[in-house]
Amino acid sequence: MLGSATGKPARVDQQGLATRLLGAGFTRKIWLPRIVYNAIPWLYLIAGIAAILATIYIHDWFWVVPHSVLFSAACLHFAWFVFRRRRKPSSSDSANDT
Repeated sequence: MLGSATGKPARVDQQGLATRLLGAGFTRKIWLPRIVYNAIPWLYLIAGIAAILATIYIHDWFWVVPHSVLFSAACLHFAWFVFRRRRKPSSSDSANDT
C-alpha cells in the first residue's frame, strides 16, 4: 500500500518559498560594526594562540589534544587568511592606478 502523501506533489510556489527561506540565511550579507569587523582577525589569532598554550598544559586529557591542535590550526589559518585578504589591494584599486 502507498501512503496518503504519495500522489500529492508539492506546489511550485511552496517549493520556491522553502528554497528562498533556507538559502537566504547563507547568502545574505551581514553588516558588522567597524570595531567588530576590525577585531575579527585579532580574535582568531588570540583564540589560536590560547588553544596552542592550552594544548601545552594538558597532560591528563589525551583525547582533547587533537581537537585543540585542530582548533588552533584552523584559527591561525583563518587569522592569516583574513589579514592577507584585507591587505591585498582589490582589482578595482589596481585598475584605477593606471
